[in-house]
Amino acid sequence: MTIVVIYGGSRPNGNTESLTKVAIQDLDVEEVYLKDYFIEPIIDKRHAEEGFPEINDDYNSVINRILPHDILIFSTPIYWYSMTGTMKNFIDRWSQTLRDPNYPDFKAVMSSKKAYVIAVGGDQPYIKGLPMIQQFQHIFDFVGTTFEGYIIGEGNRPGDIAQDLKALSTAEQLRRKLQ
Repeated sequence: MTIVVIYGGSRPNGNTESLTKVAIQDLDVEEVYLKDYFIEPIIDKRHAEEGFPEINDDYNSVINRILPHDILIFSTPIYWYSMTGTMKNFIDRWSQTLRDPNYPDFKAVMSSKKAYVIAVGGDQPYIKGLPMIQQFQHIFDFVGTTFEGYIIGEGNRPGDIAQDLKALSTAEQLRRKLQ
């Protein structure tokens, strides 16, 4: 089983990345930092006769890195009670991939995968982060990906996640499960 982590944060070594590193410590994983790529927002052409135009950005190179893996870990800070705009922009582009002749089996490939979400936020994330988890559940249901679980941690300022022993313990449990 191969694993890829898709990081949606913009802060290097932020709380979410730090929590994710606990979960993947000593595992062989590919790490994709969305902030390092230029991904245009989607222009909705689902119902246009001409369909989606080709876009000259980094999206296809990212999707090509992710598709070969069996396990997807979506790592995103909780921004305004949801995933980051960077992560959402990436997932929005799946609408285009679903209709891209270069990826005729996108949904079938995605349905063979397992996914986890790791998220950290302030302002009661264990409660207020749950709608985002539901959003991921709906996304995974749509493409057929099995949602294996999630970790929510609490932290706002850099390094705060080190105080959330519950999240750190859950990340360690996930690491053992993925070994």
